[in-house]
Amino acid sequence: MPIRLSAAELRGIGRLGVDAVQEVASLVEAVHGGIQRVATLRALGASGRPDPIARLAYAGVRGISGAVGWVLDRALPSALSGATTASSSAQREALLAALNGVLGDHLQRSGNPLALPMRIQCRGRVLPLEDSAALGDALATAGPRIALLIHGLCMAPVHWNRPAHGRDHEAPVSGRAGAALDLPDLLAAQGYEVLQLHYNSGLHIAENGARLATSLQRVLDALPIPADSLVLVGHSMGGLVARAACHSAARRGLAWIDQPLTLISLGTPHHGAPLERAGHGVERLLASLPLVTPFARLARLRSAGITDLRHGVVDAAADPPAAFPATVAMHALAATLSKNAGGVRPRSDGLVPVASALGRHRHPARDLGVESARQALVPDCGHIALLQHPQMLRTVGGWLTGGGPPKRPPQRG
Repeated sequence: MPIRLSAAELRGIGRLGVDAVQEVASLVEAVHGGIQRVATLRALGASGRPDPIARLAYAGVRGISGAVGWVLDRALPSALSGATTASSSAQREALLAALNGVLGDHLQRSGNPLALPMRIQCRGRVLPLEDSAALGDALATAGPRIALLIHGLCMAPVHWNRPAHGRDHEAPVSGRAGAALDLPDLLAAQGYEVLQLHYNSGLHIAENGARLATSLQRVLDALPIPADSLVLVGHSMGGLVARAACHSAARRGLAWIDQPLTLISLGTPHHGAPLERAGHGVERLLASLPLVTPFARLARLRSAGITDLRHGVVDAAADPPAAFPATVAMHALAATLSKNAGGVRPRSDGLVPVASALGRHRHPARDLGVESARQALVPDCGHIALLQHPQMLRTVGGWLTGGGPPKRPPQRG
């Protein structure tokens, strides 16, 4: 099924294309200048000066592309004024989430309509966070048990739900009130009002955390019955955003951090992800070679959110990371591609090392200090598959109902 986009979203794609043309023009100009300088130095033993004609040509390319962008901004809305509203399909949601994960900071800086605003969904509807009266009406039937699901990098709320074709042949995981096939089902079966956060994962983690802290306070203030149980569940980057929200709330004195809450991280790179560190290494290598230095720009085509994953940055101002508020009960679940977690020491889920996902660090000041009974490991499971894994559901269900502790993770070593 083709993905239908609104006029504003099509205008955003056009603007992004213009940005790409201008960046390529600057890149080629920089390469041209580098080659010219090297050739001049070799021939004359002197520093070369940029070719004014070439510089004028490149400026012309950027100027023309900017003019095209201006026309698109004004022509598309009128040309598409009769178009129907864009479909809220899962494919469209996933596409925009992925784009924001990679370029979200650029989209926001440039005012691109494709930039995702932070929003919280309840029962498939976006909550009106800016209107307290409407928010109270939207939450009029909510109970006192609140669970918020926070997706990871380049993902969206739709990724928490098991696809329809996966519901026919896989065994359900039992919950107190019925059968649970995915995490939203499990939480609902245990009496939680399930909220889902949708955010621009290309922004700095601390920025998203601060926004979440404010939004969550508005939601809790609007409840008809004060919350007596609050659970934050974050997958991958979502766990870091949850931690950042807790730190922001504590620093700003928001009321919700003073009540007992449970924070569950699923495959979260608390101490960084090696793939992002590799990307940073490529950037530094390209920047060190004179003729290819301009190409370091290509290696920097990673959003602020992605670069924060290099070391699991929650708050750049706190080094070492600030301690958790005493009200937060931290749980950490990791996955590993190893089939037998009790044998060879498991390494990673393909993206995040087990030690990082469990909050362990060789330096005591950086270790999150998660109690062993609140750690768990899912073997033979990849990073994305963890979202739907039956053992993950059983483990989280056990943590929330106070059941016996899950299988203990491997010892440090």
